[in-house]
Amino acid sequence: MNGRLSVTNGGIKRSRRLFLAFQQHPRRYLYGALAAYFLISATLNTSIIWLERQRPGTSPLQWWEAPLWEYSSALSFLLLCPLLFAGFRRYPLRWVGLPIQLAGHFLASVLFCLCHVGVMVVLRKWGYALAGQDYQFGPWLRELFYEYQKDGWSYLGVLTGYHLGGFIVSRLQGEAHWLDRSEADRDSDVTQSDTLQQVLVKKLDKEFLVKLDQVQWLEANGNYVNLHSHGRVYPLRTTLSKLESQLDERTFCRVHRRYLVNQNSVDHLSFQPSGDGDIRLIDGTTLKVSRRYREVLRQTLSIADNLS
Repeated sequence: MNGRLSVTNGGIKRSRRLFLAFQQHPRRYLYGALAAYFLISATLNTSIIWLERQRPGTSPLQWWEAPLWEYSSALSFLLLCPLLFAGFRRYPLRWVGLPIQLAGHFLASVLFCLCHVGVMVVLRKWGYALAGQDYQFGPWLRELFYEYQKDGWSYLGVLTGYHLGGFIVSRLQGEAHWLDRSEADRDSDVTQSDTLQQVLVKKLDKEFLVKLDQVQWLEANGNYVNLHSHGRVYPLRTTLSKLESQLDERTFCRVHRRYLVNQNSVDHLSFQPSGDGDIRLIDGTTLKVSRRYREVLRQTLSIADNLS
């Protein structure tokens, strides 16, 4: 029995470590998973095409043609995924105005198909040119209709997976909320005594408070601000500028248009001759420092050191 419990606890700890690593580098894991999926899919499709062309009465292929077809399609799809995700973040699915959203996504899927086919054809032409041959896409209207049947379903699958995955991740990691509506409605003219001290985090069926002075740094991410606290990330629906106006300026300092840092979490700074630099936090995180905020950051940290 103890052996089973230790195995279970070990599996839970490994899952937590993996999820924390994903929280720290979500895009790295996302694109890694997509690349693995496209690689496996392209390999399977290549083998299917090769086997089909071995049947009697079918025209033979050179050994490199089927891989070029499939991997060029997969690569072009992967290259366009950042644009898809940026659009999904900018225009998330909502129940309000659903017909307009569906029409917009239909137009977006058509545009995506045209871009996908364009990049794919260019890659194939380059591949055939290296082999001393010419690639012909075929009758464009017919082939575009054929490609859209696949790309349309792929677009729908990515759209569904993106929002479903985001929902599952938000439930697992927890999402930060204002303690009451008046917190979100306050304007930038906030007195020092009224600064925001904590937020409410809802995680699965539990709720708990996170003190903002325990947050190492904050990151703008679309319509959200990610609160990074001891390896965990809690998204709060607001803008970084609005949140900055509600935080204690003696604790948090702007270092980049996307980042705010807790001054108590700073380890050291380093700057380049151009004026840009890096700030390293005690937990090992390295963030970019814009030249725009360099002097303000130095002065703020100097004042904090003198006060301490």
